[in-house]
Amino acid sequence: MFILRNNLIPFKGFTAINLFGVLVCRRHARITARIVRHERIHTAQMRETAFVFFYVWYLVEWLIRLCRKGNAYRRIAFEREAYAHDDDPDYLNHRPHYAWMTYLGHRRPPKKNAR
Repeated sequence: MFILRNNLIPFKGFTAINLFGVLVCRRHARITARIVRHERIHTAQMRETAFVFFYVWYLVEWLIRLCRKGNAYRRIAFEREAYAHDDDPDYLNHRPHYAWMTYLGHRRPPKKNAR
């Protein structure tokens, strides 16, 4: 994964952001293997959704979740999948296509590392 360091993006409070498969982070941010795995999961999601749809869906779901109880960002299906599996170095090798869809709605996500 290509990592682009700069002084502006992402906004304060965030370590990194994945923009079309490029990891953008602040110049002095500490980028761990877990962060890279998290962002690689987002890249897989982007590929499945033709990149543009990923950002449209992400924004719409975030706006809907803002009106509900809880942390809107943490409840986005894309984020739920990425956080659930960013500790598994092998996840992308066995990840089902469109796995993020299992994180939609209010139901509990599948058990971690279930194959």
